[in-house]
Amino acid sequence: MGEDMKVNTIEVGSYAVNCSIVASDSGETFVIDPGSEPETIIAALEKTGTVPSAILLTHAHFDHVSGIAGLQAKWPDLAVFMDLADAPMFGHPFNTNPPEYPVPPKPANLVSVDELQGPFKVIRTPGHTPGGVCYLLENEGILFAGDTLFAGSVGRTDLPGGSMPTLMASLAKLVALPDGIRVIPGHGPETTIGREKRTNPYLF
Repeated sequence: MGEDMKVNTIEVGSYAVNCSIVASDSGETFVIDPGSEPETIIAALEKTGTVPSAILLTHAHFDHVSGIAGLQAKWPDLAVFMDLADAPMFGHPFNTNPPEYPVPPKPANLVSVDELQGPFKVIRTPGHTPGGVCYLLENEGILFAGDTLFAGSVGRTDLPGGSMPTLMASLAKLVALPDGIRVIPGHGPETTIGREKRTNPYLF
């Protein structure tokens, strides 16, 4: 991929999820983790004059997926890519925090992340959830880490399907990435792989 990718990250919902809109020069646009406030995400897309090509999920917790229905109401053919190991979380009674976050229904057009074409390298990082993934833009040096890795911390593993040994194995994959990779986590400020290797107590 020789083209430039533009990344616009906005915080959505009361859990302040980092929803990223990634647009390429060729007109492809991806929405990563539309967790809430679909009208905010739609406004950001319309401001750039782009129509989303696909939704990418790092995992299926309610705070990362609750904006999907609103986006698909506007663009019914919009595909949702994810590791299908997390698909049982849709409609599951634990995956909710009412009233803002009712149990999310299973989206239409759910597709395995193995089918994803385009600029992203998918890194499977289970542990926070069974189907957690990160998305790497290798040319830009940007990792969308979901709730696997945060600035100074890592994703919790005490929710159903979580596993700290599994998460630690996933983090080892991220530690192997170049130090200069920018990390956009699921919540909180950006960081880099190098900074986390130096300062994150879970990584050394």
